[in-house]
Amino acid sequence: MKNAIRLTIVVAGALGLSACIAGGAESQHAAAGGDLPQALLGFWHGLIAPITLIGEVVNRFAPHALPWTLRLYEKTGTGVAYDVGFWLGLAGGPSVLLRRWRR
Repeated sequence: MKNAIRLTIVVAGALGLSACIAGGAESQHAAAGGDLPQALLGFWHGLIAPITLIGEVVNRFAPHALPWTLRLYEKTGTGVAYDVGFWLGLAGGPSVLLRRWRR
């Protein structure tokens, strides 16, 4: 029962947090804000990248199954700060969270 509750919380949280995916108007606005906003945005997109990737695969093989278009990487996040933030989020975020969750 505990595992079912944990899984429900993780799925609900992932869906809620993935609302801030790359490609949206808010994301494009933040990416144009300078180095610090780009780094934080890149970090955020790196953290939610596994969830976004699943959504992109669903959109690819079942078009119109999801009501929005997902992007793994922000098109306007072209700076080094965004890239560094993205890779730090991708490399450290999910593994650290899963390691702590299992304890």
